[in-house]
Amino acid sequence: MQLKHLKTLLTPQEGAAKVTCMAWAPNNNKFAVCTVDRVVLLYDEQGERRDKFSTKPLDSKYGKQSYVVNDMAFSPDSTKIAIGQSDNIIFVYRIGEDWGDKKAICNKFVQTVRLANTQTNKSSTIYATESCVVSLTSNISGKGILSGHADSTVVRYFFDDEGSGESQGKLLIHPCPPYALAWGANSIMVGGCDKKVVAYGREGHVLQTFDYSRDRTEREFTVAVTSPSGQSIVFGSFDRLRVFNWAPRRGVWDEAKPKEIVNLYTITSLAWKKDGSRLCAGTLCGGVELFDCCLRRTIYKNKFEMTYVGLSQVIVRNLSTGTRVVLKSYYGYEIEEVKIMGKDRYLVAHTSDTLLLGDMLRNKLSEVPWPGSGGNEKFFFENETVCMIFNAGELSLVEYSSNEILGSVRTEFMNPHLISVRLNERKQRGVEDNKKLAYLIDIKTIAIVDLAGGYNLGTISHDSKIDWLELNETGRKLLFRDKKLRWVPGSDVVVAQNRGNLCIWYSIDSPESVTMFPIKVRLCSLCVSW
Repeated sequence: MQLKHLKTLLTPQEGAAKVTCMAWAPNNNKFAVCTVDRVVLLYDEQGERRDKFSTKPLDSKYGKQSYVVNDMAFSPDSTKIAIGQSDNIIFVYRIGEDWGDKKAICNKFVQTVRLANTQTNKSSTIYATESCVVSLTSNISGKGILSGHADSTVVRYFFDDEGSGESQGKLLIHPCPPYALAWGANSIMVGGCDKKVVAYGREGHVLQTFDYSRDRTEREFTVAVTSPSGQSIVFGSFDRLRVFNWAPRRGVWDEAKPKEIVNLYTITSLAWKKDGSRLCAGTLCGGVELFDCCLRRTIYKNKFEMTYVGLSQVIVRNLSTGTRVVLKSYYGYEIEEVKIMGKDRYLVAHTSDTLLLGDMLRNKLSEVPWPGSGGNEKFFFENETVCMIFNAGELSLVEYSSNEILGSVRTEFMNPHLISVRLNERKQRGVEDNKKLAYLIDIKTIAIVDLAGGYNLGTISHDSKIDWLELNETGRKLLFRDKKLRWVPGSDVVVAQNRGNLCIWYSIDSPESVTMFPIKVRLCSLCVSW
């Protein structure tokens, strides 16, 4: 991971004016900063300030300067911000979707730090301790949290352990108070006033130690942040950002070249953009600096920019329209080469164990199990709802936005004209999931499969070679054509055209009943004058 300074969002002051907290919205369109004056500044993704609002104390009789804002976080829909304050209250502000929308408090929790439920307006205790919380972080999915305490303990709690079976409660005791705490994809990293960064395993055992205690230019570590992929972690200290990248093949953390900025002073807050492309650092003097983050950046077909913001995450940007798609391996596998296929609409990428597919037009992404196949697959994108993949005599179907293979069948006839897939294209009474496939078992035999149920519906044998077939929208009727170009009934409505007529069969059960409309052919001439 390389950090490149882009711009200064907030100019530092002469004295202490601490940036207390920062947060990026999940939709990547908003960035919030709160300084020592308790005012929240809102920026767009280009770093331009667009809005602001003032926070409020729990009790106005104590004055507007009776508290500080300790932390804040956006809601999943990016329309609300939760503000945690030193006067033992959490306010939730509704900020709206557009700049300039009215800001109003919609929830409040008068408690010490606990689990707050915005639906019931109630809170509950997660963990009781006599030592105050000095740091708080979550895992990549947001379903687990770590709290660092002044007595040097680190506590873990899960809302959902996602099947990991990892323990809860006190996890480890660090040599000093863990002010800089980060939870990566494969381990936990902690830093503090002893000028050391320690990587711990899933159950609190030491994996690695990075010791800077003999470096006279280094100061204590004050804050840390994890990249959205969980494979990079940045620690902030004095005038310096230290970057650590996870090496999956060796199972260790590697330190990249540190980013040093003279007169930056102590870093008090860090926030990583949710797509992984930007990092912001707030300082003791009130400055906010914006950095570009990437492992590498390439141009594809002179039409797309691919930014590898982590081993398992790539941002694909259309250079002409500016639209972006974030391609990410859910399992944290390293993404190999990314290809854009199907008239520059569909994404295809391999990892060691999975296949990633994406429809950029509809922003629907999939990751399915796909053990190494040598990269010899053939991809077909004629159907907008499903990707057809042919490899070693097997046809596999992947529905965009689904992370499971929809179905696989054996066939030697991989041609879009010889395969028909229908996925919930027409609503039917009493049918919730209607997914059908028709394909050739051999050159004269058609098989129909119920993909939702995973069973064969039947086969149709013909006396001539079949060169075209199609199911109707409900998957209840089939139209196919043989090599002798004889029409075979089996669809709701059939439309055909010859040189002078448009032929329509409205009733498949009566092939002799055909309606014909004459077609007028107009010739166009081109006149060229010299």
